[in-house]
Amino acid sequence: MAAPVQQPSGAKRKGKAQYVQAKRARRCDGGGPRQLEPGLQGILITCNMNERKCVEEAYSLLNEYGDDMYGPEKFTDKDKQPSGSEGEDDDVEAALKKEVGDIKASTEMKLRRFQSVESGANNVVFIRTLGIEPEKLVHHILQDMYETKKKKTRVILRMLPISGTCKAFLEDMKKYAETFLEPWFKAPNKGTFQIVYKSRNNSHMNREEVIKELAGIVGSLNSENKVDLTNPQYTVVVEIIKAVCCLSVVKDYMLFRKYNLQEVVKSTKDSSQLNPKQPAQAGNGKEAKLESGDISNQNDSAEGKNDQQVVPENNEEPRQMKPRSETQEVNEGGAKPELENQVTEGSESNENDVS
Repeated sequence: MAAPVQQPSGAKRKGKAQYVQAKRARRCDGGGPRQLEPGLQGILITCNMNERKCVEEAYSLLNEYGDDMYGPEKFTDKDKQPSGSEGEDDDVEAALKKEVGDIKASTEMKLRRFQSVESGANNVVFIRTLGIEPEKLVHHILQDMYETKKKKTRVILRMLPISGTCKAFLEDMKKYAETFLEPWFKAPNKGTFQIVYKSRNNSHMNREEVIKELAGIVGSLNSENKVDLTNPQYTVVVEIIKAVCCLSVVKDYMLFRKYNLQEVVKSTKDSSQLNPKQPAQAGNGKEAKLESGDISNQNDSAEGKNDQQVVPENNEEPRQMKPRSETQEVNEGGAKPELENQVTEGSESNENDVS
C-alpha cells in the first residue's frame, strides 16, 4: 500500500498563518477609520463621564431618527459570520481565499450609517456618518425634543453635527473654510451669523486668530453677512480636537439651547430665564450664560488660553470651574467685529468632568 503524500510542514504552517492573519483582519476591519481624522462627516457628542453609555444612547437615538428620515438600513448575507468549515486544516487555501473575498465584498456593507470612532478627547464621542446629512438629522432630533419636551437621553449632553473636518492648522482651515462656507454665505446667499470655538488637546491653535480668519472669510463671501449674537440665522461651530478641526454651520443654535439635549426639553419658562443675559454677554463679556454640560477643569494652561468662560450645568454639580468670558473683535473682510463668547465644554488633555 502506497504511503500518503504529505505536504511540506512549512507550507502548511505558512498557509495557516496567512489564514489566521486574514481572519483577524476581517474581524478587526470596521470598514472605515478608527479615529477622528480629516475628511469625515459625523456627530460630535459630549457626555458626562460615562462614554460607553453615551455611545449606546447615541446609537439608539440616531438609529431611531435615522430610520424615520432615511428608512431602515438594509443588510445582506455578507454581514453574517462565515461558517465553521472555513477553518478546517484540510482546506486552508480555500478558507484563505474565502476570507479575503469576504473582507473585500463586505467592506462597503460594513460602512454602517453610524459608526463610533475614537474622538481623541475624554468625555467626547464621535459618530461617523455615511449617506446622510448630519446637520439635518441633528436638527430634526432637537426639533422633535424641543416640541415634545420628551427627554430621551441621560448621559448625552450636547450633540453637534460635523459637516466637514480638516487638519487643525490655520492655513489648512482657511483653505477648507473658503469652500465649506459657500453654501450658506456666498452671494446671493446671506445671513446673520456668530462663530463659536472650542479646542481640546491642542496647544498650537490661537483662538482669536481662528475666529478672525473665519469671520473674514464669511464677510468676503458676501458683505451683507452680519453678526448677530442674540438670534443668528447661522452659527459656525468650530471644534478642534488634537490635530483635527471639525466644522459645521447650524440653525436655531440659541433656540435649541446650544444643541444641548438636556436643556432643550425644559419648559419655555425655564429657558426664558437665560435669555436676558445674552445681550449683556455680547456687549461687555461680563455675563455668563448657563448651559448644561459646560463644565471644565482647566488643567492645561496652554489650551486654557483658547477657551472661554465656564459655567455650571443646571442639573449638575461642577468641580473646579474657572469662569471666563471674552468678546471677540474682528475687522476683516467686511464682517462685523463682535463674535459670541463660546462657553467651553469638557476639558482638555486632563479632563475630569463630574459624573
